[in-house]
Amino acid sequence: MLSEDFSITQLAVPAVSVLIAFLAYTSQYFFLHFESVPLTTEETWKINIFAVCIWICYYRTCFVDPGRLPKSEQRPKPKEQESDEVTGRQRWCRKCEAYKPPRAHHCKTCKRCIPKMDHHCPWTSNCVSHFTLPHFIRFLFYATVGMSYLETLLWQRGSFVWKNSHLPSVREPTHLPLQVANDTQYMGPTVGQLIHLFILLVVNGFTAFALGILLLRSLWTIGSNTTTIETWEIERHATLVRRARALGGYLEGPGGIRVYIKKQEYPYDIGIWANIKQAMGGSANVISWFWPLAAGPDRRTGWEFETNDFEGEIPIPASAKLPNNFRMPQYDTIQDEIDAFNRRKEEDLKRFQQVSGLQRRRPFHDRQHGNEYAEYESDESDTGSRNNSDEGEESWRNAEGERLRDFGVDEEVEFYDEEDIPLAVLIQRRKQQEYRD
Repeated sequence: MLSEDFSITQLAVPAVSVLIAFLAYTSQYFFLHFESVPLTTEETWKINIFAVCIWICYYRTCFVDPGRLPKSEQRPKPKEQESDEVTGRQRWCRKCEAYKPPRAHHCKTCKRCIPKMDHHCPWTSNCVSHFTLPHFIRFLFYATVGMSYLETLLWQRGSFVWKNSHLPSVREPTHLPLQVANDTQYMGPTVGQLIHLFILLVVNGFTAFALGILLLRSLWTIGSNTTTIETWEIERHATLVRRARALGGYLEGPGGIRVYIKKQEYPYDIGIWANIKQAMGGSANVISWFWPLAAGPDRRTGWEFETNDFEGEIPIPASAKLPNNFRMPQYDTIQDEIDAFNRRKEEDLKRFQQVSGLQRRRPFHDRQHGNEYAEYESDESDTGSRNNSDEGEESWRNAEGERLRDFGVDEEVEFYDEEDIPLAVLIQRRKQQEYRD
């Protein structure tokens, strides 16, 4: 019986490792014993060089730290808001109890905020992020190119077998006259070799095709400087714009707030060359992009990103929230400060009730024909959480039927705990600023 701590995903990395070893080394064993078309020295070198590159890149993709928020004294301070139209809302992760930088998301598996999170890859048991994306791209590149090369070698042997399939396979033609045996002798592969060749062709071809599609998609995202999650958010934003256009430009946000939705441009596309350079660790050396042992991105980066200034505010909200901007509050008396803090606590309690299911948002189309909120009775036997709910804004799916949770994002944090910086933290910052002054 499996341990409670055991997860089937723990077998992903060993399974991929077995697949790499099977394709890279059992294929060479087959070629070694395929006497009709033996493997040349050059082909042997190429296969093993590709295998080494794949192993190195896969190891780094799996075990390089995807990033974590720096310690308090090292955290980048959010920029001061000059006006309500600049920069947008500051994000706060309640699980990390820290400021959430732009493009960061809370991974439900890694259980922390990941900088420029693309997705949590089940086949590497690691997040593809600002720090692991270069290794992930190199792994896809070498795996696709290496397996494509291996497929050509396998097809050469398969074509030879098919071309000579009408000839008899004679190993020891002692029952035939010597002249006849020499004329008809064909040292073809055994049944076991034929089965091995067929399995190699199918498995290698299918894997190369799947990884090739993933490589092309990844190249498109780094060329446009988007992540998989941001592609989902862009599509959702376009959907919100279409819905708002049908309702006079406004949608109902959490708490019944009417939110004005307008089309916004994606801010992080800064040109193809600059996009690729940023994705591949910030280096302009093209050779280093393909070098398996190239250094990763500087660990001091990943918390701020250059924008194209097409928009004055950060677009693509995770949900239809008002972009609240915060200044350090000023109070005339201590009692005013206490009253403001108590009001904040009441608002937090309301949000907690929404999270716990006492006041859950209905899907968009249902809200247009009924009340904004519906009361749900709590049931102790209901072990499902918000992450498994098919209702509310977090249940939105893109054209491929994917939700944020399918990319490894903690939806509960993303949609309900991703609130603005708590008042207590702002007060603490003000006191620290006054102390420094």
